Amino acid sequence: MREERLGGLLVRMTGGTDGSGGGDGPVVILLHGFGAPGDDLVPLWQVIGAPPGTRFIFPAGPLSFQMGLGESRAWWMIDMERLNRDIATGRLRDLSRDIPPGLEEARDRIVAFLDDLECRFGVGPRNIVLGGFSQGAMLACDVTLRTDRPFLGLILLSGTLLAKEEWVPLMPKRRGLRVLQSHGSEDPLLPISLAEQLRDCLLEAGLTVEWVRFKGAHEIPSVVTQRLGRFLGQVIVRLQNSHGV
Repeated sequence: MREERLGGLLVRMTGGTDGSGGGDGPVVILLHGFGAPGDDLVPLWQVIGAPPGTRFIFPAGPLSFQMGLGESRAWWMIDMERLNRDIATGRLRDLSRDIPPGLEEARDRIVAFLDDLECRFGVGPRNIVLGGFSQGAMLACDVTLRTDRPFLGLILLSGTLLAKEEWVPLMPKRRGLRVLQSHGSEDPLLPISLAEQLRDCLLEAGLTVEWVRFKGAHEIPSVVTQRLGRFLGQVIVRLQNSHGV
């Protein structure tokens, strides 16, 4: 693994031909969730089982704060009082109408990172699978819908529907994009019903969604990493076939 600064973000690069992101293979970018230390998803690259040569990049969110004993990072801050109140009362946590303050700035950060990645390493969007977990999944979906970059695929791990009035009209332009979406049936933070609503919106717009429902909470279990490995194998084979490899 090696660390770089791209678009002003600290990123960890792994996989590839040398375990540090070397080579010219396709790139999987995974964005962490709210409150993570910034590198919590890095171990995934060793258990996903992606095709040989696949490179992985794990950017750290730009916002730093203390939560618990260590440093936590985020793409935008969330209303913790609202979150705790919803959990305590058992209220359905419906964020589908929300446009979180800081979402636009986070999107601009990822766009700048992608620009820098292409400029410095020659990695264009046609060779990129973009995704994330929880807040990172929401950001990955937002970037995909609000830009015209021709990504190879989209990974949504335990995310949810945001900005419905703005997202849904943008979805048809991504018709045919392959998506892997996973969610736990007992997720206490982001209810599976809202993830299912996001899935249905994507399907109605013509995207190809592989849905992985698992018995569990807000997490990435082995059943998801296994399906993710197969998903990456399929989209990367399609990429290689399109290049005549």
